Amino acid sequence: MEPLLDVKGLRTEFATGEGIVHAVNGISYTVMPGEAVGLVGESGCGKSISALSLLNLFPKPGYIP
Repeated sequence: MEPLLDVKGLRTEFATGEGIVHAVNGISYTVMPGEAVGLVGESGCGKSISALSLLNLFPKPGYIP
């Protein structure tokens, strides 16, 4: 069975005046048909940016290296 979503080593960074901020640093997961997946974590740990990165909707000056 083919995965619906296969994420490997997702990274999202933001260039700031202070340097590079690593918002998402190398997460990987696979979602198979019929599975439900939830991202769980503390406030500010990168859940929203992870989801937005998959859709290429993260705010500027963010980028995927």
